Amino acid sequence: MLELKAILLTQGMHGMVSQVEGLAKALGLSYKHQTINLKPFWNLIPPKFSPISENLIKDKFVCDSKIIISCGRKSVIPSIALKKRLGKEIFTIHIQNPKVSLNHFDLIISPEHDNMKGDNVISTTGAIHYLTKKEIKENSNYLGLEKEKKKLVAFIIGGPNKYYAYSEKIIHQTFNKVKTLFTPDKYRIIVIPSYRTPAKVIKKAYDTFNFNHHVVKEVDKRAYLSALSISDHIVVTCDSTSMISEAAVTGKPVYIAMMKSIKNNYRFQKFYNKLNELGITKELKDNVETWGYENLNEVGRIAPLIKSKMKSNGII
Repeated sequence: MLELKAILLTQGMHGMVSQVEGLAKALGLSYKHQTINLKPFWNLIPPKFSPISENLIKDKFVCDSKIIISCGRKSVIPSIALKKRLGKEIFTIHIQNPKVSLNHFDLIISPEHDNMKGDNVISTTGAIHYLTKKEIKENSNYLGLEKEKKKLVAFIIGGPNKYYAYSEKIIHQTFNKVKTLFTPDKYRIIVIPSYRTPAKVIKKAYDTFNFNHHVVKEVDKRAYLSALSISDHIVVTCDSTSMISEAAVTGKPVYIAMMKSIKNNYRFQKFYNKLNELGITKELKDNVETWGYENLNEVGRIAPLIKSKMKSNGII
C-alpha cells in the first residue's frame, strides 16, 4: 500500500534539492530524498533517447509513496518508469524542463523564463526553493553580527556554469566593483560562498574582503540564512536563478552582479527583466539605493493549485 508521502528524485545538487524539498514542504508532505545515479553509459544519453526503464538506475530503491517529485536531467527517466509501472497509483511532478514529452508527467513546474506551455504546466516567477522567512529569522544571531553599527551587505557568490565562466579577470572586476561600492566606512560585507563556488574563488574573496569585512570560507547554510536575515542589502552573482529567487523571499533590496556571458543567455535575461519589472532586483551599478517589495513566495502560491490537481486525480 503506497503512502501519501513524497519521494524526491534529484542528482543531489543543492539547487535541485532546494526545489524538490521546498515543494514537498509547501504541500505538507513527509518526504525522503533519493539521489539518482545512472549507470555510466546512460549518463551520456539525453532522456529523449533513453529507454523508459528502472534498470538505468545504478542504485535501486523501493517506491512506497504516492507522490514523486523530480528535478534534473537524471531524474526524468526514473520518474517516467515509475509512472509506467504504477500508473494512477502515483502522482508525478517534475520541476524544470524535462526535455521529453510533457505528457509523461502529471504536472510540470517550470519558471516563466523557460517558455513552457501545456495543460499540465504551472509556471513560476523564478525558481521555487525551500527557504522560508521563519527559518531565515531563526538564524539571525548565528554570525554574531546583528549588532553591527554599519549597514550590512550579504554578497552571495555562485559558481561557473555553461553560461558564465568565472574567469580570473571577471572575478577580479566583480569583487572590486562590490568592494568599491560598499565602502568600509559605511558598510560591512558578509561574503557567502555556495556549493558551486570554486576554492580559488573563495580564496580570492578572502584576500579581497577579509581585512574590513566578514568572509565565510566554507559552505554553511546557517551562515547563509543569517546573512539574509541581518543584511540591509543583498548582492547575488548573476549565474544562479535559484539564489536570486531565494534572496527575493526576504523583501529586501536584491542587486544582481552581472558578468559577461560566454554564450546566449536569453533565458537568464528574461528572468532578470521579470524580477526588475516586479521591483525586486536591480543590476549592480554605481550607486546604492534602498527599496522594498512584497516578498516572492512562489512555492506557497502554487501549492493549492497542485493540491487541487491531486484531488481531481484521486491521490488525496
